Amino acid sequence: MTTTDFSTGILVDNSPAEVFNAINNVRGWWSEEIEGNTNKLNEEWSYHYQDVHRCKMKIVEFVPNRKIVWRVMDNFFSFTHDKSEWIGNKIIFEITEEQGKTQLQFTQEGLIPGYECYDICQGAWTTYIQKSLYSLVTTGKGQPNGKDKAQTEDESNLTSFTTTFFVSQTPEEVFQAINNVSAWWQGEIKGKSKKVNDEFEYQMLDVHYSKQKVVEMILNEKVVWLVTDSNLSSFTNKQEWSGTKIIFEIKEINGKTQLRFSHMGLVPKFQCYGDCSGAWEMLVNESLFSLITTGKGKKVF
Repeated sequence: MTTTDFSTGILVDNSPAEVFNAINNVRGWWSEEIEGNTNKLNEEWSYHYQDVHRCKMKIVEFVPNRKIVWRVMDNFFSFTHDKSEWIGNKIIFEITEEQGKTQLQFTQEGLIPGYECYDICQGAWTTYIQKSLYSLVTTGKGQPNGKDKAQTEDESNLTSFTTTFFVSQTPEEVFQAINNVSAWWQGEIKGKSKKVNDEFEYQMLDVHYSKQKVVEMILNEKVVWLVTDSNLSSFTNKQEWSGTKIIFEIKEINGKTQLRFSHMGLVPKFQCYGDCSGAWEMLVNESLFSLITTGKGKKVF
């Protein structure tokens, strides 16, 4: 276990036995989509959320009222390049008594900031532990996923298109490149994109028109555009992009700068998903990456 492994916890008035029993009722706080026995040493069980996340767990340590450890035997994320993230990780629940209260410490050993899934996974775990499991312990009723239904905003967003890369350049250099939209997003750009409330239009021949408004900008950390209008001429619903958000999140990790790009609302059920996600892959991972690392964007189509 390292200091960078994700960890969170809760403190309750309930007894260690009540906390222990609630943890083992995985269907009661994580998801109704659990198959297998979750409350006995060496048992294996599986979880899935649509085609987005599947995992298989084995209970490798089981100390009544004190500790539970699951080992991730298999895992699949549809939204990461490395489909093996989580495999071999340990998910640890440690229960202690402190001044008449019960402390639960949750740790996923191996879930570290360098993981592509880190931001979404830590956000989802925080909600599951601090809200759903806490509620199950203290009220007897948790807030688990229904069948094929996400319980957290982070998990709901998993189906939206996202991609991530790392560079040696500083967060400031990445931030500046993102805002130099015409240098990496190929097509005709009109308008401004440097500060909150700026608006700009994008046009690619007669195929794609969209209008973006800068709705959030945190220096060297985050940029968010709201798509206020769109016209995708090749598709039945020409305004599929309207109301979606395009998000750039910048974070320094182990001496490198991570850029996480998400198009929230661009989901597989969209008619344009295949074409649009493919275009974003090229524009972000090739053109924007090139602008950041060489000073010049790359023509990708």
